[in-house]
Amino acid sequence: MELALKNPIAPTTRSFLKPKPKVKSLRVFNLKCISSLSSADVAAAAVVERPWKTSDARLVLEDGSVWRAKSFGARGTQVGEVVFNTSLTGYQEILTDPSYAGQFVLMTNPHIGNTGVNFDDEESRQCFLAGLVIRSLSISTSNWRCTKELGDYLLERNIMGIYDVDTRAITRRLRQDGSLVGVLTTEESKTDEELLKMSRSWDIVGIDLISGVSCTAPYEWADKTDPEWDFNCEGRGKIYHVIAYDFGIKNNILRRLASYGCKITVVPSNWPASETLKMKPDGVLFSNGPGDPSAVPYAVETVKELLGKVPVFGICMGHQLLGQALGGRTFKMKFGHHGGNHPVRNLLANRVEISAQNHNYAVDPASLPEGVEVTHVNLNDGSCAGLAFPALNVMSLQYHPEASPGPHDSDSVFGEFMELMKKVKQKA
Repeated sequence: MELALKNPIAPTTRSFLKPKPKVKSLRVFNLKCISSLSSADVAAAAVVERPWKTSDARLVLEDGSVWRAKSFGARGTQVGEVVFNTSLTGYQEILTDPSYAGQFVLMTNPHIGNTGVNFDDEESRQCFLAGLVIRSLSISTSNWRCTKELGDYLLERNIMGIYDVDTRAITRRLRQDGSLVGVLTTEESKTDEELLKMSRSWDIVGIDLISGVSCTAPYEWADKTDPEWDFNCEGRGKIYHVIAYDFGIKNNILRRLASYGCKITVVPSNWPASETLKMKPDGVLFSNGPGDPSAVPYAVETVKELLGKVPVFGICMGHQLLGQALGGRTFKMKFGHHGGNHPVRNLLANRVEISAQNHNYAVDPASLPEGVEVTHVNLNDGSCAGLAFPALNVMSLQYHPEASPGPHDSDSVFGEFMELMKKVKQKA
């Protein structure tokens, strides 16, 4: 390529006041550029690693939308149901909550990872969720309890994560269309069409997810809430023996029961009711857990066999199983409740409590038989958030009263369970 630059000689400052002289000649520059790069050099330059991370992951939703993002944690391909969580903090508790099995959790809070992780905040023995979707991954951690960065933590547990994706736009889509199945991948060999087909051929409804998160043998639990974090440490009184059915139970539910004075035996989800009664418990807890309550009829039958024979307390999945065992119906919600800021009206105490929730199913109160009382109502959508059946010594909540890292408005429900067991025992 030849380029000619032709410019007249500029006048000096002194000639500014004098008549402009006639230009008699031009300066001519001839530039010749010749590329000496071979095709191999050009190809090598194209694959030079950039000093910043580029998009290397895709989230393909069943509605056909494709979201490009950057990966962290594990790599590969994973399918799951996408739900959004509105909590501002507590992402480690969310990661280790067994109730998220089979789901991608999208955090609406944009900045995640800034406090790292620590092993004191684990809610179970492992991460059960399918993957984590966030807007911004913190490039540094700043917390005195931090022992590891979030990306390294997920990689060790083989959990996929993506960031630099428009989580606000995805959340609006989920609110409008409902929870969507998606496929998350870092494999460039898979086409968008293949991933879309995968998302449309998988469904979380009707799958027994409880058996994959439950323990396999009974064990005793004794750990209480650390005194440094115990926000309700009045005298507990007599110790009661509680059998806790593990449908995906969280550690802090067990800690709160222990702190209130319970001796706890945790049993698997398929533990026979007859074996439970042989242990002569003062009460039975049906825990939280993932998925569709209609997919675990064996658990419903266990609940039915125990009703009226011992005081029972259901939390989340346990609440839904109680609803079905009492003759009611459950249904899948549009996008569920996931977050630590849900207002609930406590009809028994006539007050509003802020609650932590994580469920995609709810009990239809209109389907419940006479005598069953709705005790709590979610103020966002009016759904049933708590039940009681005094004739059979039954109580339940749709949300998480242990709420670690918070809020703690509903912690007193553990005291109510103690009072229920005390009343029944005094009558015996």
